[in-house]
Amino acid sequence: MNPWIAIGALAVVGIGIPIGMMAVSSLLRPSVPEQGKSATYESGEIPTGTARIQFNIQYYMVALLFVVFDIETVLIFPWTVIYRSALEQGVSLGAVLTPMLVFVGILVVGLLWAWRNGAVEWVKSPRATRRKTERQS
Repeated sequence: MNPWIAIGALAVVGIGIPIGMMAVSSLLRPSVPEQGKSATYESGEIPTGTARIQFNIQYYMVALLFVVFDIETVLIFPWTVIYRSALEQGVSLGAVLTPMLVFVGILVVGLLWAWRNGAVEWVKSPRATRRKTERQS
């Protein structure tokens, strides 16, 4: 038997079971629309205002930068583990360091770009803005 048939069957079962369960539950569940079900729930508190609020984009930028540099750490750690064994096997220092230095260099360029575009700056204080405008005058 071809191994791809087994992989395909596993994929069909892996996708079919959740879809089938959702279809059966949508057919069997009771549907009682009420006003309370569509209301915003705030941990037992009376809702005030709308549930749609705009967050500062800086939260997302900081989160993305965190993910990028967190993944960098995950990729650098295994490299440091095999670094010594590669040198012991006779691989040259340049051949071992060059790929990692290129990787870190690309990340540094990205960090400098983000810093220059203000992605890592938080909300500026009014005092700092006032001082900057006073210096420019």
